[in-house]
Amino acid sequence: MVATRKTFTMREKDLKSAILKIKHGRSKFSETSLSVAAVAREAGVSTALIYNHYPHIAESIREAKGRTKRIQQEQKKLELKNALAKCKELRSEITKLTKTISKLASINETLLIENEVLKSKIPLIKVTSILPSH
Repeated sequence: MVATRKTFTMREKDLKSAILKIKHGRSKFSETSLSVAAVAREAGVSTALIYNHYPHIAESIREAKGRTKRIQQEQKKLELKNALAKCKELRSEITKLTKTISKLASINETLLIENEVLKSKIPLIKVTSILPSH
């Protein structure tokens, strides 16, 4: 038996029919939400076939879900803008914290030197206890 291949137009009709079946709840596979994968299953094709040979069908599915490429691109641009602003804010905070660490390190060094000086003076100072001895 020789399998006949469907033409581009026939396959396109099958895909559009699959979209309508899913939208109206008459899917063979009980698909409830419209997606490229659901349409591919319903039409008996792969998702790659839809993306590679019927990009207008994939776009119409995205439009039906309210996620066109343009909307997705704008959303990604907004996410990128927000991420860049957050990075700028974090870099500024890092700069401030680095300055604070530098100041604290300087204070720490000064205190260590003062501590050494005071320790070296202890043997020279005669300390008398004010507490009564037992």
